[in-house]
Formats: sequence, C-alpha cells, structure tokens
Amino acid sequence: MAVFVYAENINGVYKKAAFEAVAYAKAIADKAGETVTAISVNPTDSSDLLYKYGASNVINIKDEGLKSFSAKAFAQAVSEVANGNIIVFPHTTDASSIAPMLAVMNGHSLITNALEVPESLSPFQVKRKSFSGKGFMHAKSEAAGVIITVSQNAFGVKENAVSGSEEVKNLSVANEDTKVISHEQSSGKLDLKEAEVVVSAGRGLKGPENWGMIEDLANVLGAATACSKPVSDIGWRPHTEHVGQTGKAISPNLYIAVGISGAIQHLAGVNSSKTIVVINSDPEAPFFKSADYGVVGDAFQIIPALTEKIKAIKG
Repeated sequence: MAVFVYAENINGVYKKAAFEAVAYAKAIADKAGETVTAISVNPTDSSDLLYKYGASNVINIKDEGLKSFSAKAFAQAVSEVANGNIIVFPHTTDASSIAPMLAVMNGHSLITNALEVPESLSPFQVKRKSFSGKGFMHAKSEAAGVIITVSQNAFGVKENAVSGSEEVKNLSVANEDTKVISHEQSSGKLDLKEAEVVVSAGRGLKGPENWGMIEDLANVLGAATACSKPVSDIGWRPHTEHVGQTGKAISPNLYIAVGISGAIQHLAGVNSSKTIVVINSDPEAPFFKSADYGVVGDAFQIIPALTEKIKAIKG
C-alpha cells in the first residue's frame, strides 16, 4: 500500500498546506507500515523541507509546459509518477481541482476535506467535513485506490523528520486546454486559508477608511485580515479577503469577527474555526449564536483598546 502526497508550491515555494499534507500522509503511512513519497511540480525550495515532515522520497517534476496552472495537465503529470493506493492532497484551491481529475484518470475514489487520520485503511474510512462545514460524516471507500484532500489547519503541521532521497522526473505534458487570463493574489502578508488567526470585519466598520484598526489588531496578533461579502462587493476590501459560502472557506484556530451580522452564507465559510469571537454593537446579531465568545459594544472603542492591551502584554 504505497502512500503518495502532492506537495503544492506557489512559484516554486512550499506553503504551510504542503507540509500539513505531508505530515498527514506520514501518519497514514505509519499506520500502514509504509513510507511517504512526495510529488511536486517545478519546485525551487529544497526537498529537505519535505523530509522534515515525513517524506522519505521526493519526486520533483520538471516541465516547462507546467509553468502555468491547469488542473488537467497537473493531474496528468502526477498520474505519470504516482502509482500508490493512497494519494493525499491539501484542500487548497489548486490541489482540490487536481484531485478529482486524477481520481477519474486512475479510477480511484475521492474523499475531500478530511479532518483526522483514517479510522481504518481497509476499508478506507475517515471523518470529513460536510454540508459546507456545518456537519461531519464518516466517509468509507472500498475501492483499490483512494485520493484524499486534507482540510487546512485540521491535522496541523507536525514535524516527523526522516532521511530522504530526491528524484527528478523530466516530463513534457500537453498543457493547451487552459489559459490563464488573470490570477489575483491576496496582498496580505499571510495566506488567508493557511492563517491560524484571522481578524475579519463587515459593514459595521462604516467605511474603508476605518480598516486601519483591523489591520493594527491583525498585526499584533500575527493574523490575516478578511471581510464579509458585502464589504468586498462595494469595494471596501479586495475580493481575495472575502470569506463565506461564495468566498474562501477557512479553518483558523481563532476567528475574530468585527461588525459582521453572521448571515448563514458567511457562517458556511468560517464555522470550521476552532474558536470564534464576535464583536458587535447589536446584541441580537445572529453571529452570537455561533460564537464561542461574544462582546457587545462599539468596535471603534473595543478594537483600539484590545490592540493596546495585547501590545502591553506582549511588550
């Protein structure tokens, strides 16, 4: 039972999601008495970073035709080198589009948004998120091969260093079906989907000129910033910061929502957060029903005071 993992990189640089996926694959491999082989496309980072989290073998695919992303072309490239029964992907936007393509090509079953190490390997059974994160289910597959995507921040980045070896595979995969028209990237310092702490705000901030206090709080917490859909729709914040059912789904350890009412569409994107703190002047705001901690009050007084208090504690 060979275990493979797709180690995603952005412009050649490995991200946190890649390390989490490798660590997750290592946990499966240990359970099966196997080793982990990591696959990456055109990386520039050292494979030592993947050995650190449990990859005993690293296959670096080199292909100039894969400089632009295409789910079909990347799936074809992975298919040419991955011959394992279990293939793990991070549940990122790109990787989640490669995984189903690969499942069709290889005739594997597909289980997405896994939260924990599989309960059993034969049959393969694992706990996963369902209903836009509002529920859980135990998915089971009896297929010979399984492809699984790991929900970000669910398993964690766990070091499990091993001695590793690297192999370079030179491929020439056709990549003509998909053309990149534009690729918008977040201007924030942290990747929103990988951030462990997120500070988010809505129309309660009254205007884009007031976002400085949100960014100040995020800076002292080492957090990423986010916003509700109405805020991005009216142009106060970039669409890359929109979290919710039609935006990004996130799973930070701490989610602080400021001036957001908590509509069901917003909750669908953030209810996997481990701890939710809601700050709102309306005591009847629906978000309080989903919060672990709620603060009723004026955000324009609370946020600056909270920021200064955290600075004092850290200082």
